[in-house]
Amino acid sequence: MVLGGSGSLPKEWVVGQVVFLRFFRLDRFAPVASLRGSSPLLFDQEVRFSRGNVPVIPSASPPELPVFASPQATPNPTDGLRICGLTKSFHSHDRVVRAVQSVSFTVVPGEVFGLLGPNGAGKTTTLRMILGLIPPDTGYAEVDGFRSDRQPDRIKQRIGFVSANTGLYPWLTVRETLHFFSSIYGVTPERTDLRLEELADQLAMRDFLDRRCGVLSTGQTQRVNLAKALIHDPPVMLLDEPTLGLDVLGSQVVFDYLELLKLRGCAVILSTHRLEQAQRVCDRLGLMHEGQMRLHGTWSEIATQTGLPSLVDVFLAWGRGTSENTATGKTMARDDVAD
Repeated sequence: MVLGGSGSLPKEWVVGQVVFLRFFRLDRFAPVASLRGSSPLLFDQEVRFSRGNVPVIPSASPPELPVFASPQATPNPTDGLRICGLTKSFHSHDRVVRAVQSVSFTVVPGEVFGLLGPNGAGKTTTLRMILGLIPPDTGYAEVDGFRSDRQPDRIKQRIGFVSANTGLYPWLTVRETLHFFSSIYGVTPERTDLRLEELADQLAMRDFLDRRCGVLSTGQTQRVNLAKALIHDPPVMLLDEPTLGLDVLGSQVVFDYLELLKLRGCAVILSTHRLEQAQRVCDRLGLMHEGQMRLHGTWSEIATQTGLPSLVDVFLAWGRGTSENTATGKTMARDDVAD
């Protein structure tokens, strides 16, 4: 295969695939043991073109992963996400930075758990450990009975991830993009077509399914990223700042998406700095500060525990140096906060 030139695959596209494959170590996915020899992503396979030098990857039928519960199925109460004692430290020059310290919580199917905290609280590090992008010093995440310290690839197969910073390949259409990511998880093209039709209606994407991703608006790009995370029907979903940079209408799409995830029985973690939104859409909240899970529970429980009227006030109290009261569970009087 030739890079560059007329009728050939754009060099940037191939480089992107190499980086993607190297980063995620797709050859390590146990249920797709023959991925290295049967995946449509291999570069020694024939690649056809249409719509002006846009690569069309030949369809393949790698072994399909276990089918997760349909939206109508009753979730097993033992399923969901369980985080047990995650701890991570980083060495910086002559000191050790404890980014996350013994964080534990659970998220049940159909629940949205808000993972909140100021910058540097340890939220992103926690999400990366759940995703398997960085190894924890101690602790593990568990999904459907699989533990990240024993079966890390099984965990990755069961998690969807949405981030405001996730990009799309500009030369591929929306349809080709969703087929591409679906094939990574071993989902058959036939099943992908069914999932794509369903998501196109649920996320209002039908008008731009065959449009190149490079010309999509910000809101349309976010819808594709939401669909990309759901294309393999995962039981757990992680959302990291999904409304960043979106207007009111774009943010509402994300809120509707959260309702869809709850109906599908997904266990959802939402990490955001928009505290009013989190207070409105999350069933339970976990408030991190300086690497520790200082408070967790429903908002009414947190409000009773702190004596504060909103999440904004709780974070402002931490910023003013009164976090020790909330960390120990003592009631924080508003007069104390004012001081």
